[in-house]
Amino acid sequence: MEPKDVFKVLANETRLQILQWLKHPTVYFPQDGVESCEHGVCVGLIKKKSGLAQSTISHYLAMLEEAGLVTAARHGQWTHYRRNEKTLEALSNFIRNDL
Repeated sequence: MEPKDVFKVLANETRLQILQWLKHPTVYFPQDGVESCEHGVCVGLIKKKSGLAQSTISHYLAMLEEAGLVTAARHGQWTHYRRNEKTLEALSNFIRNDL
């Protein structure tokens, strides 16, 4: 995906906030167990924290995934998301070196 397209995805406050939350999942999604962070954070927890509809959060996560900013993994009936640090590092390098 082109950098300009990634910036469009990041232009939404909630999508940007999701990436910030996923940077420190144990801080933003504290749970009694580690299951929420071991494989990433499930959509339900992100929905609950955001206060938005499940369909909206699912759409935002799909956009972040399409941009390569997050990865998704199915675990049973749940989909867990985590940041794609490789893509974020490449974006950081682009900003640092090319802008």
